[in-house]
Amino acid sequence: MSTSPCDIGLIGLAVMGKNLVLNMEDHGYSVAVFNRTTSKVDEFIEENPDRQLYGASSIEDLCANLKSPRKIVLLVKAGQPVDDFIDLIAPHLDPNDIIIDGGNSHFPDTIRRTAEVEARGLRFIGTGVSGGEEGARLGPSIMPGGSESAWGEVKDIFQAIAAKVGDENEPCCDWVGSDGAGHYVKMVHNGIEYGDMQLICEAYFMMKNSLGMNAQQMHEVFARWNEGALESYLIEITRDILAIEDEETGNPLVEMILDTAGQKGTGRWTSASALDLGIPAPTIVEAVLARAISAQKTDRVAASELLKGPDSSYDGDAAELVDAIEKALYCSKICSYAQGYALIRAAAEEYNWDLDYGSIALMWRGGCIIRARFLERIRDAFANAPDLNNLLLDPFFLKAIDENQAAWRRVVSEAVKLGIPTPAFSSALAYYDSYRRGSLPANLLQAQRDYFGAHTYRRVDRPEADPVHTDWVGITRKLQGRG
Repeated sequence: MSTSPCDIGLIGLAVMGKNLVLNMEDHGYSVAVFNRTTSKVDEFIEENPDRQLYGASSIEDLCANLKSPRKIVLLVKAGQPVDDFIDLIAPHLDPNDIIIDGGNSHFPDTIRRTAEVEARGLRFIGTGVSGGEEGARLGPSIMPGGSESAWGEVKDIFQAIAAKVGDENEPCCDWVGSDGAGHYVKMVHNGIEYGDMQLICEAYFMMKNSLGMNAQQMHEVFARWNEGALESYLIEITRDILAIEDEETGNPLVEMILDTAGQKGTGRWTSASALDLGIPAPTIVEAVLARAISAQKTDRVAASELLKGPDSSYDGDAAELVDAIEKALYCSKICSYAQGYALIRAAAEEYNWDLDYGSIALMWRGGCIIRARFLERIRDAFANAPDLNNLLLDPFFLKAIDENQAAWRRVVSEAVKLGIPTPAFSSALAYYDSYRRGSLPANLLQAQRDYFGAHTYRRVDRPEADPVHTDWVGITRKLQGRG
């Protein structure tokens, strides 16, 4: 147990907090810990007697046993508990000490807290931490933002404990931007994660229901996919899940799990932000809605007795369709990431954040849930064109979709014919087809808005001129002889 001032403090000894503390101590940092239930502090210290840890009995005790400038990580429930702990900690700190919120806080709260904490003469960091319990212990992806002057004080610790990737052991952690930028990027990371997971589930569902493949066969498919362009953590764990049997029944364990999905809110936050900023992110939104409809299990079971559709069995070449599903998954994944990055770019403009989009891709290459091989391609895309408006315009991704979109379209059309719901696949394709069109039917939509609400419209022959309004009702009456 440490008897001298510690390098950093942490409040919140649930599993994530404990693992993060052990990770920091593994890298040579002494850590003072506190938990509202102080018995957890005693238990944790007793479990780790030979480590550089200090068990604080109170907030005051914690603050008194930290090196200056003090650095305190909060790993508590998002929302009011974060504000409550800030109020408890602040009176025991000196100017320029640092409070770090490492939870899944909503970015507007982080913007507010940064301003409030700085007004007290302190500094604030809101950091996204991705990778779950294992990541916290062995190396997460860390996305910090807030008071920029605080970065130099925590950089060595954060980058030491972060996941490392590449031949040069690059840390999956760098400064993201001011106030809420770190938590915003983490939020969009989670939204992309929702999209990735739903796309994988749709591929699984189509193979299971249309091709009649069993779990072992699908395990082999996902194992093969993980050797190629789709190599990623989520494909890897899907491979593993499909190989595990239920000890009670001998059935595949995945088939013994009730098909009602949960969510903690970050996907909804991402969807709401997309709507607020006017940025299309349909694949992320559809992934959130897919979880919502899965939760309506009772209604779905009742409806299944009444609502009819086509036979879901596919009678063509199964191997060819599996190959097409792989390509459709890849194309849809590209579109999902394109939507996420477009959203981050729009938020940077809205909130005046100076973001490095290639660096964000680097932070996601290891430690986090969406880590994947093709994130290196995203980093390269922004290295080649820092002002790239959309990933779909990058030569690598443009070529990838051009080569695979025939298979993508086939999968979506087969799913429709077979009655297999593929909202993520379908929305990704619709996003691509909308983005590649120089003309969309919004001209008719604007005419409708002007007809019933006099909302006005712009003309194609003078788009820079003032909007105009047409007396649609009056003209219609004249045409119908009623004027």
